[in-house]
Amino acid sequence: MNAVNERLPQQSLPAEPPPLDCPDWRALLAARHQAGPGPSSSASQLVDLYGPLCEVPRLASYAVAHLAQSIDGRIATTGGLSRWLSGEEDLLHTHRMRALADAVIVGVSTVYYDDPQLTVRRCAGPHPVRVVIDPERRLDGSQRLFRDGHAPSLLLVAADRAPDPAERLGGAEIVPVARRGSDLDPHEIRRVLALRGLHWLFIEGGGTTVSRFLAAGALDRLQLTIAPVILGSGRPGIQLPEITDLRDSLRPRTRRFQLGDDTMIECVFHD
Repeated sequence: MNAVNERLPQQSLPAEPPPLDCPDWRALLAARHQAGPGPSSSASQLVDLYGPLCEVPRLASYAVAHLAQSIDGRIATTGGLSRWLSGEEDLLHTHRMRALADAVIVGVSTVYYDDPQLTVRRCAGPHPVRVVIDPERRLDGSQRLFRDGHAPSLLLVAADRAPDPAERLGGAEIVPVARRGSDLDPHEIRRVLALRGLHWLFIEGGGTTVSRFLAAGALDRLQLTIAPVILGSGRPGIQLPEITDLRDSLRPRTRRFQLGDDTMIECVFHD
């Protein structure tokens, strides 16, 4: 880890049991995927954070986005390097969110620069369906998620760029989606995925993709993890159309959680 990511000593919550052995986490997974009873504990950060997300009706369309950013609102260097901006506990949180989701969604740039696997490896839980938004079909299929076979993958492309229905990109099915301007319509993405039984969505990045969902009013929650780092340059996180009056700003209900040295602020737009 380079010097800019070194952490100063800071008091944090007591360490939790390993996630694979944590009764609360297993109960949360059961409540989310099997309609089982929720955890009996009421004093756990796990229950406070994930409990409301597991109470969403199983067939209700729901979308939660997450970004990790610096204090000055950067999510990556100018060249696209973002590993690892946030700490281990935020990485664990990301894997837990994947385990709760029916599908995890990322934009084409995230796959191009980071080559993520988008699987669940740091906690117990099932792999989600992996969804990549690539309107112009920029990706060539060499990326890991198209080749590893660990979980089903979908490539969402603009309807006017859709190939023959039988064509695939590596192991990914190519799915046409209607445009919204030059991009894909976030509401149409949610509708298309819901028709495939993918209702509970986790939008993992990057900043452009999350911003488009937010600008379209297509997010139910937005989680921003702030790392104690100042980059001073690089790629910004949330970017929305300019406003001239503060009364036009978004003012969601918020919740705050400490993830090691990082602070996560969850913006709640719809319960």
